[in-house]
Amino acid sequence: MSTPEPRLHTERLLLRGWRESDLEPFAELNADPEVMRYFPAPLTRAESDALAGRAAASLAERSWGLWAVERDGEFLGFTGLAEPRFEAHFTPAVEIGWRFARSAWGFGYATEAATRVLRFAFEELRLEEVVSFTAVQNRRSRAVMERIGMEHDEADDFDHPALPGASPLRRHVLYRARTRLEDPMKIGSS
Repeated sequence: MSTPEPRLHTERLLLRGWRESDLEPFAELNADPEVMRYFPAPLTRAESDALAGRAAASLAERSWGLWAVERDGEFLGFTGLAEPRFEAHFTPAVEIGWRFARSAWGFGYATEAATRVLRFAFEELRLEEVVSFTAVQNRRSRAVMERIGMEHDEADDFDHPALPGASPLRRHVLYRARTRLEDPMKIGSS
């Protein structure tokens, strides 16, 4: 399951390819009801392993995608880029996303890792725009989006097509980062 470079580094974190040893802690965080609160349901072990497999394959194929995140050798979760697999007014697009174990919350890891990935998206991939979205109620992820310099326009909000109409999670907010910043270190500095 190991994937080749690129690896991304921050002051405290390593964003790297996936390892077999990541599967167990990844399954644990995907089974945690609080981590998965703004998703339709926690993932089974098979679903979690399949997600890690797709992430590893994407990194191997394109050299970008969802990187495993570690600190001092400990797997914390993932951060990276993906292409939404549904149609909406903003697709096709490249999305930035993250998911961390609850034990890693509150330390700024999501912001730190996402800042680095956003810089990679603009500097290395030369993307013109990166989006991020989540359920309206997900204040923690929305705060990360704002800290990394993404902007929200209520006119962009949408009903997620993969969720049933009665789902309280169906309404999603969309955030955008549209331009390469002259000083990428300013991303997330607010």
